[in-house]
Amino acid sequence: MSDATVSNLLVELFVEELPPKALKKLGDSFAGTLAASLKADGLVDGEPAFAAFASPRRLAVHVKGVRSQAADKQVRSKLMPASVGLDASGNATPALLKKLQALGADASAVPRLTRAQDGKAEALFYESTAKGATLAEGLQKALDESLAKLPIPKVMTYQLADGWSDVKFVRPAHGLVALHGADVVPIEALGLKAGRTTQGHRFESSGTVTLANADAYEEALQAQGAVIPGFGARRAEIVRQLADAAAKVGGGAKPIDDDALLDEVTALVERPNVLTCEFETEFLAVPQECLILTMKANQKYFPLLDAQGRLTHRFLVVSNIRPQDASAVIGGNERVVRPRLADAKFFFDQDRKKSLESRVAGLAKVVYHNKLGTQGERAERVRAIARAIGAQLGGDVLAQEADLAARLSKADLLTDMVGEFPELQGIMGGYYARHDGLAEGVAFAIEDHYKPRFAGDALPRGAAGVAVALADKLETLAGMFGIGNLPSGDKDPFALRRHALGVVRMLIERELPLQFHELTRLAFSAFPAGMLQDKSTELDEFLVERLKGYLREGGYSATEVDAAIHAQKLGRWSTIPKRLAAVRAFAALPEAPALAAANKRIGNILKKAERADAHVSMNLLKEDAEKRLYAAMNDVAPRAGAQFDAGDYTASLQTLAALREPVDRFFDDVMVNAEETDLRLNRLGLLATLHQAMNRVADLSRLAS
Repeated sequence: MSDATVSNLLVELFVEELPPKALKKLGDSFAGTLAASLKADGLVDGEPAFAAFASPRRLAVHVKGVRSQAADKQVRSKLMPASVGLDASGNATPALLKKLQALGADASAVPRLTRAQDGKAEALFYESTAKGATLAEGLQKALDESLAKLPIPKVMTYQLADGWSDVKFVRPAHGLVALHGADVVPIEALGLKAGRTTQGHRFESSGTVTLANADAYEEALQAQGAVIPGFGARRAEIVRQLADAAAKVGGGAKPIDDDALLDEVTALVERPNVLTCEFETEFLAVPQECLILTMKANQKYFPLLDAQGRLTHRFLVVSNIRPQDASAVIGGNERVVRPRLADAKFFFDQDRKKSLESRVAGLAKVVYHNKLGTQGERAERVRAIARAIGAQLGGDVLAQEADLAARLSKADLLTDMVGEFPELQGIMGGYYARHDGLAEGVAFAIEDHYKPRFAGDALPRGAAGVAVALADKLETLAGMFGIGNLPSGDKDPFALRRHALGVVRMLIERELPLQFHELTRLAFSAFPAGMLQDKSTELDEFLVERLKGYLREGGYSATEVDAAIHAQKLGRWSTIPKRLAAVRAFAALPEAPALAAANKRIGNILKKAERADAHVSMNLLKEDAEKRLYAAMNDVAPRAGAQFDAGDYTASLQTLAALREPVDRFFDDVMVNAEETDLRLNRLGLLATLHQAMNRVADLSRLAS
């Protein structure tokens, strides 16, 4: 439209402090939904270019190139079948006139109706011009939609200024800005009418901030309101200040790296100011994990580590104010953290008065799951599994070490420190095991038996740690599958996918010589008879799917993964990486497509055969092509087999590539399903022998297109 103007748009909702852990999602959702709605109404051309803003007291979005009115659109409305809308004389029926009236037209529109085939019947269509939405209309709709779709964890109800009306929102809203260029867009939400004024920092703003136009928002808030409105910009400023403060401390000091803490602190302040504080060095006698956790979780502080990663007695605070003299703020934070650290020291000192062994009996009083018994019973199941795994990995010595670690692995659940900080379970068990004089391998195993706790986490140290960690995860998986607590969709309350990935990673990355199928059966056998349903097959499939995902994330294609794991799906997973490398190298050979196709063909033939023993009689080899194939197999197969037995899977498959020509000749010249039974069975035996030789490393038929 010629009279429509195009300008940048700003919308801001000013509220009371928003939930910090949800702020970034709220800001992204608010901006994204509003911009998408404007595009859907034709108020933005192409993909909208927008910037989201989110601070503790505001959600805002700046959208470029927004029209004051959308262009008119041609609308083609299907009315009804022609046989219903027109009588035998071609005149409009009452039904058609009523339909037109509903669309704002009358009988004069009947001659302009068009006919078109619609399926098997002819239908009547009405073509009209729909006036484009005005910005006020479109923005009102967009704002309502964006507010309705906010991922709000919990809403609150509050009264408006009139004392009678109430609204529901995540936090009380106190201001609304809507500017198209320099013009206010007349919209409203949550009992507020849009204007051009907003509020800055709660304590440090110079007063009400009046916005001249949409593009002045960010600069005006920073200059007059003492607010950095952009979440990303505020986060970057905090990172910069943290690095500067650590550099001033010197000695290679650096703040702890924690993205979740950084995001939460970014959502707590509008004008960050990083200050350096300290505590008494006597607290450093407490395990640093305890001190770090209490500072992060309770106070949102950034502990400072030295160049070796050890905790120092200094920490960084991200304040929301910038006083000329910060000593009071620093002193206040140091005073607040001291009781927290004192509590941690008290817990640590008290816990060490009792050994882990003395706490084991108490696990019988702690319910693990109402269908799976107590933590004491669970520890005994983990012991049985860990003992068996330890025996396979290192004989009686490792079995005994794993048994002891598994027996004590859950004892720290009864300590004061873990009661206060559940995140430290396992970690504190390791500290207390060392205090009790246990071997370092046992302490490591207790500390590490929950690992890997998350994607990318380190694996357990030492063979005993691996045995106990595997046992713990397998016991959890078998128990939960056996009582029907399977993950579904995005719901996985017992973190079974994470446990399964941990099993996969340990088997492969530690190159454990364990049979996967035996492990899952071992896990189910640790439970009393009748406690679980037999879901071992389902658990096998679940773990295999996690294996496939793990390998695909490693850069292998789905085809390569299917080929490589087929031969070892229930066997030793530690060999799969080498098999994958061999499959990739084989697939690059010129002989690969033909051999893969032949392998697939052989597999189909053998499936249909009434009998196909891998046995060949030379006396029954009649055709020259089958004799040549047999001779080539006798030459190639032993060499490929020796390479396979030596673990050189790549060389084994490359050796087998020499069979391409005799295999092709065989299928060109030989009738496998000969009428003579002896000939047919001998040829099937030849193919069965070939099939076995070709598929020891991987199922090559999976590579056939």
